[in-house]
Amino acid sequence: MEKISKKNGLDGGAFLIKETEASAVFIPEEFSEEQKMMAQACQDFLDMEITPNMEEIDSMKNPDLVPAILKKAGELGLLGIAVPEEYGGLGMSFNTSMLIADIIGAAGSFSTTYGAHSGIGTLPVLYYGTEEQKKKYLPKLTNADWAACYCLTEPDAGSDANSGKTKATLNAEGTHYLINGQKMWISNAGFADFFIVFAKVDDDKNLSAFLVEKTFGGITMNEEEKKMGIKGSSTRQVFFNDCPVPVENMLSERGKGFKIAVNILNIGRIKLGAGVLGGCRTILGYAIQYSADRKQFGLSINSFGAVQAKLSEMAIRTYACESLCYRAGQDVEDRIAALEAEGMDPNKAKLKGVEQFAIECAIAKVHGSEVLDYVTDQGVQIYGGMGYSADAPMERAYRDARISRIYEGTNEINRILMVGMLLKRAMKGEIDILGPAMEVAKELTSVPDFSSADTSQPLAAEKATLRNLKKVFLMIGGKAAKDLGTKLDQEQEIMMNLADIMIEIYAAESTLLRTESLLNKNGEEAVKNHIAVTKVYLYEAVEKIQSAGKEAIMSFTKGDEQKMLLMGLKRFTKYENVNTKELRREIAASLISQGKYFFFHA
Repeated sequence: MEKISKKNGLDGGAFLIKETEASAVFIPEEFSEEQKMMAQACQDFLDMEITPNMEEIDSMKNPDLVPAILKKAGELGLLGIAVPEEYGGLGMSFNTSMLIADIIGAAGSFSTTYGAHSGIGTLPVLYYGTEEQKKKYLPKLTNADWAACYCLTEPDAGSDANSGKTKATLNAEGTHYLINGQKMWISNAGFADFFIVFAKVDDDKNLSAFLVEKTFGGITMNEEEKKMGIKGSSTRQVFFNDCPVPVENMLSERGKGFKIAVNILNIGRIKLGAGVLGGCRTILGYAIQYSADRKQFGLSINSFGAVQAKLSEMAIRTYACESLCYRAGQDVEDRIAALEAEGMDPNKAKLKGVEQFAIECAIAKVHGSEVLDYVTDQGVQIYGGMGYSADAPMERAYRDARISRIYEGTNEINRILMVGMLLKRAMKGEIDILGPAMEVAKELTSVPDFSSADTSQPLAAEKATLRNLKKVFLMIGGKAAKDLGTKLDQEQEIMMNLADIMIEIYAAESTLLRTESLLNKNGEEAVKNHIAVTKVYLYEAVEKIQSAGKEAIMSFTKGDEQKMLLMGLKRFTKYENVNTKELRREIAASLISQGKYFFFHA
């Protein structure tokens, strides 16, 4: 298996067929002092403006409160992290914007407000706008003179966004498009001054995008939606009734709106992956503190193994999510830099860089949202009855977390997309999946090599296991593609199985590479807990891959072929016996003694 270093780089999805060196990945412990200072400024903003006002924000009794907080975020530069200085931003790197999304993730409802404004409400202008459009709108958005929203979803166009019925018709004078239609689930709509609106011009098959100012007129909206969570974020239905938009306010070209939406959603997905992290750490911190204070049977409940297992598992999954998100973020950043060095326009380079790692963006979104769901659920459980009380922090966190598996594309859609994108790239010759898959198929008919690998070095056994897990994907994915061909798209259950295998490989490998990097720098004694986390996560990944692999194999094979694939699955998912109970107890002991999640603190 080819090894990937900083010099030869890695293409999106290629982690499945290549082995990455630890020195080739970025880990969060490597953030610069400037980035840490920016993160601290963001944390200070949360501590002063958000945390003390959580209940008031969620009540929405003061309609001016959230816009005022958004304005303060703009004054601090938090709304234009990646926007060039010439347009009023800070011009910082992609991974820095990931770091800020991470911190803001602990802001509850405000994190949705922030993302809708600084992400999907601003980036389309930055990446697709004309120079005139950027100069006109970006300064207003980065300093929050104007609040932004993104109008894509319609009552009958959710995951199938390109099926939207909102229309744009050129007026007789040829000066304005008149937009008519309905949008729903529009974050920030209640106080937005600026709307990015997707509509079809006449009978076009694909959407176009338009930059709409509220003052253009013809915009009305329903009352605020009553939601399960993120109650403090404005969410409304928006109606456009002959809304006149100057022709020069079309974004990019006619019919390019769906492409804009897809590319912006790729950015939103990886940012959401990072955006759960602040919430995960905060919830875990509450759980650690509560479990120390809560007494039962004369003891703090953190002395009980069942509680320790929950605390450690919350930390393990958070560590894995951190590892894969910042690894992917730096890969995007490195690709952007390489494209710019080749002479590509910076904004096009940013889009191409993200597009190249669209698979990893989807993985970050799915993995992150499901880690957040797990962490909040276990947080409620540790609090017990108090976890169900609105007077404790877990109840709000539990409700707020649930939306993450739905927006930026449901997790089901993202799973199907990541496998579909990989297969399309393979068909185009952009990534060689077929060759390695054929090699694995040959290996199935060969005599297994039972000679024991050298496991004298730390993490050597884990590396060997990861190489074999990649063979599982190649074995099953290659066989499914060969047998089902174009019909594989219709076999969503198999696609979901393959996606689960992909996700766990990427998460486990990212976790391992991060720990190996820290091991090489700091020595084994200093990273005992990191090694324990890595061993437990990989053990769990093997279990999940075994389950998903077996389910896939049983669903499309029969007879001797099925037996051979099941034998291959068993062969490639062998992992050393791990005492997960003891490892989790070691991790929990450190969490309890330090009183917080200690692996990384932005």
